[in-house]
Amino acid sequence: MSTLSQRHNTALLIIDVQVGVVGAAFQREAVIGNIQKLLTAARAAGTPVIWVQHSEAQMPIGSDAWQYVPELVRLESEPLVHKLYGDSFESTDLEEALAAANVGHLVVVGAQTDACIRSTIHGAFTRGYDVTLVGDAHTTEDMSEWGAPPPNVLIKHTNMYWSFQSAPGRTARVSPTEAVDFSAPAATQ
Repeated sequence: MSTLSQRHNTALLIIDVQVGVVGAAFQREAVIGNIQKLLTAARAAGTPVIWVQHSEAQMPIGSDAWQYVPELVRLESEPLVHKLYGDSFESTDLEEALAAANVGHLVVVGAQTDACIRSTIHGAFTRGYDVTLVGDAHTTEDMSEWGAPPPNVLIKHTNMYWSFQSAPGRTARVSPTEAVDFSAPAATQ
């Protein structure tokens, strides 16, 4: 149902599950386990999987912190999008990768909830994509010492407000890992 005509496919978008991003993340093991389940299901259904990898001064390309966590292994055939900004679309080739796969619906997982996840789901939605945020497959670290709410509150709040997003011709939803079905039509996921 996205506003992107003739783009009826779904993709699993895995954002920034990197050593330096999720090292101290809230419920790290459970979230990575859920992402692994979704990755396995997407591959089994033939659903495109697109990986996003952030770099910055504290996490330069090629550094240990920049690497994806060892629990998640990207296949060479799966696109890898390098980014410098929170929104995975900003100054990247993500849109080209999605267009090449006729994707109009994104199933989003990864980190950090309050930064790159939020930026990307909003960026996708405003660009016409249907967006499913997997509520138990995104995380963030504790930044409460700088005034942020605790991670569990940030995650819960993001899941709550995303489930109420609406716009003409697009859908926004939050689903638990167990409810995501890559074999179903995109409109029902």
